[in-house]
Amino acid sequence: MATVTRENIGLLNDKITVKVSQEDYLPNFDKAVKQLSKTANIPGFRKGMVPAGMVKKMHGQAIFADEILKTVEKELMGYLQNEKVEIFAQPLSLDKEAKTFDHNNPSEYDFDFEIGLKPAFEVTPLAPGKTTLTRYKIKATPEMLNEEIERLQLRGGKSTEVESVTSADNVLGLNVVETDAQGTAVEGGLEKDITFLVKNFSAATQSQLQGKKKDDSIVVQASAAIDADKLTWFQHDILGLHEDIAAKYYKLTITKVELIEKRELNEEFFKEVFPAEEITTEAAFREKLQSEIEKSWDAESRNRLHNDLFEVLVHETPIELPKDFLKRWLQTGGEKPKTAEEADKEYPGFDHQLRWTLISDKLIRENQLDVSFDEVKEAAKQKVLGYFGGAAATDGADWLDSYLERLLQDEKFVDQTYREMVTQKLFDWAENKVNVKEEEVTAEEFAKLPNKHHHHEH
Repeated sequence: MATVTRENIGLLNDKITVKVSQEDYLPNFDKAVKQLSKTANIPGFRKGMVPAGMVKKMHGQAIFADEILKTVEKELMGYLQNEKVEIFAQPLSLDKEAKTFDHNNPSEYDFDFEIGLKPAFEVTPLAPGKTTLTRYKIKATPEMLNEEIERLQLRGGKSTEVESVTSADNVLGLNVVETDAQGTAVEGGLEKDITFLVKNFSAATQSQLQGKKKDDSIVVQASAAIDADKLTWFQHDILGLHEDIAAKYYKLTITKVELIEKRELNEEFFKEVFPAEEITTEAAFREKLQSEIEKSWDAESRNRLHNDLFEVLVHETPIELPKDFLKRWLQTGGEKPKTAEEADKEYPGFDHQLRWTLISDKLIRENQLDVSFDEVKEAAKQKVLGYFGGAAATDGADWLDSYLERLLQDEKFVDQTYREMVTQKLFDWAENKVNVKEEEVTAEEFAKLPNKHHHHEH
């Protein structure tokens, strides 16, 4: 009879030995030989009439090794299931040299494996009163609002193209490329086309631009080109970036110089900017615009809160991990083997991810935070309607249904949507388990808040 024994060899790290003897694998070996003698093509013999002895001579060794390994695997997996052992990844074989099997001398063999055990833990940061996080409320300042209104007035205004930059009221089409101080493009850096009013640059940059024409370019450092009170607006609303850009350099190449007649602040203009609203006064227009700007900041503030929550959960939940086992597993578990150095280098990121997987799986399981296929379906429908606007809903729903059907057969799409939704559900739930204090800040202050990312080893 096969036997399986287990001993502890380190923190959450056990060795399992599987011992198999002849009666465990020989019956299967004989069966496999018979099977092959029915189907083998060997010159000089009719199909199905190849003597078993001949098959053994030619293929015995391979079949023998194969059947032993199959038996061992079955015993090992059976043991782990019966004992309900929660392990990471797969068991690792400790037998470095290949064993020599001789099918003419069947005997007893033992195989050693090591396993990494999943730890039991409590998500302590969510204990009552344990964690306090800040939700930042960003107010749009009057300056920000004025910049935005001016931008919208210019966007819809009548324009004439002119030869060169002559006044602060010129509007420039610019190609912005992130560079080093010398103006050499940074690999993977930002590249974006923008429209920008000359007078929104700093005085120094404005004078640098005077007389410049299409295709001329200048290299500037963000903090010198844009005054401090406008930098966050420029970074967030114009470049669409979330990280601090003050120290970065950009090459600005002029693609167009224009003079634009600004739109009047009248009902026609308000209707263009907010077609769904009935806005008749400038005061109501400013109010609506302010709430739209703050809404976009609210979404970022929420992302920040969730990000802080993620970091607290990962770094402050005490989880012991079988680090050495996991490093060994990283060396052998992937597509191609890695060296010990490579595994060491990859480990901190892997450790971070693994902790999050353990924590989120546990919270989702224990608090029934799962997402059903119907919820995924509904979310997919909202996404599609979001892409195609309201027209999609009224336009006969047949094509919508068949489009959704196709979308929901795409495993990647379903998986990604499911993951986004589960994560959202998890954070919404966890947000109510911690103390959240509100703090009002300006956009500048919000942009300068330090990030909580600290991937440290435990």
